[in-house]
Amino acid sequence: MRSVAVLVQDGVEPFGLGAMCEVWAEPYHPDDDNPVFDFVVATPRPGRVAGPSGYDLHVDHGLDAAAGADLICVAPKRDYRTPSPEVAEVVAAAHARGAFVFAHCTAAFVLGEAGLLDGRRCTTHWRHVGHLAEAFPLAHVDEDVLYVQDGTIVTGAGSAAGLDAALHLMRQQFGARTAAAAARRMVIPPHRSGGQAQFISRPVPDCDAETLGPLLTWILENLGLDLSVDELARRSHMSPRTFARRFRAETGTTPHTWVTGQRVQAAEELLELTDHSIDWIADEVGFGNAATLRHHFARARGVSPQQYRRTFSGAQATASA
Repeated sequence: MRSVAVLVQDGVEPFGLGAMCEVWAEPYHPDDDNPVFDFVVATPRPGRVAGPSGYDLHVDHGLDAAAGADLICVAPKRDYRTPSPEVAEVVAAAHARGAFVFAHCTAAFVLGEAGLLDGRRCTTHWRHVGHLAEAFPLAHVDEDVLYVQDGTIVTGAGSAAGLDAALHLMRQQFGARTAAAAARRMVIPPHRSGGQAQFISRPVPDCDAETLGPLLTWILENLGLDLSVDELARRSHMSPRTFARRFRAETGTTPHTWVTGQRVQAAEELLELTDHSIDWIADEVGFGNAATLRHHFARARGVSPQQYRRTFSGAQATASA
């Protein structure tokens, strides 16, 4: 994946466009050894593109500039129920030739118009999942996730979830180290699982003493320890039931799912940056043994630890698995 095209329509939402530009167009520091993408923003009629909030954009390139792009990103627009037929046509053609297609927020309606959601899992902003399911009844709309990948098609929920989905794609194509570098540059968390809930009753906590923030920090520093619900509840001076309920309220997911995701991410980094054995890494991140690591890694990433290492390791990994 070396070329990225972002498609915009009249009424384009500025955050969605900005998020895609921030991830794929922002040049990296040359010492980071990260990929540099051929990046273009394209629209059906080059020139003035109406914005939704009292200002307009100027886009130089027409949709022909997106031909051949490895990744097509579709930015959301305010009047999402009237997607551009021209944009939908470009999206359908890109998918037919094997390109990745990513719809941020309500841009999922463009993918539906292109016929790409039929029989596929997908999502959009939680306010509009009902509209998406009604408009495209053959789609499998998931209302309670941040993003979904079904083959080469990725759909994301609103606003910040677009950054999560973009980092997911970067991690998948270039590895955890590259995705973490991009996240660090944007000063955002390097990984939120797509299965995490869109809407939670409280914001994700910072390190306030009245939240679980300090505990989450401690977990990340101690992944090799016993991190069962009972043990975490004990450290938090709560009953297991109260702890599990509060954890979901503050993070949008269960303790087990969150901890497992952090362990997989830590394993990714060790696979990329070290030549330690799979058994050693499994013990270091808290899975205990290689078989358990392989199970969770394959379930989360779709490949084995060994395959991931061969794809993304910068070291010559010679240790036996």
